[in-house]
Amino acid sequence: MLKKTVLAPSVSKFVGRIFEPIPLSPNQWTALSVLFALAGFYFLAVQKRFLIALVFFAIGIFLDIIDGAIARAKNLVSAKGAFLDGMCDRLTEFMLLYGLILYGIPNYYLAGALWLVLLIFFGSIMTAFTRAYAVYTKAVSFEKVKEMPGLLERTERMLLVLLGMLGFLFLSPIYLTYAIILATALSVITVLQRFIFALNA
Repeated sequence: MLKKTVLAPSVSKFVGRIFEPIPLSPNQWTALSVLFALAGFYFLAVQKRFLIALVFFAIGIFLDIIDGAIARAKNLVSAKGAFLDGMCDRLTEFMLLYGLILYGIPNYYLAGALWLVLLIFFGSIMTAFTRAYAVYTKAVSFEKVKEMPGLLERTERMLLVLLGMLGFLFLSPIYLTYAIILATALSVITVLQRFIFALNA
């Protein structure tokens, strides 16, 4: 949803111009984002250092957001780059959510934090899969799929989880549970939006 706002193209161009001089290809930026996410996973799941993990994941997600802007600024947009970016998106998201499982997220009001995290991960996979499968089966043309709605796409979903992690640190652990519940519900709505769009396209 954030990517479809009026300001999104201007922000993308601005970010692309800032980072374009750095001698890294868009794919290298994508790989770098995964390395930061991997470090975040290590500090979250192994070292149990929540704040350090949050910082690494935030940097990794930021790098993942800007790689597309850099690709457009350098005129290096490619199908393989988009594929790599999408695969790394899922990997980063998995490391964050699985790291939360291993860390031990709160489950004061909902027993079974494990199934809750797995549910949001399923929702995150399905939002991307619905779009891809609609094109694969030719239910929606490649041009038309760009109009496919999405209430909660990856950027918003990850920001919600990161906000929940901040709430966990500075307010109450239950805020992380609330963030995951909200992200899960909005992911399900997004899947339904795209399913209905594909059927009516």
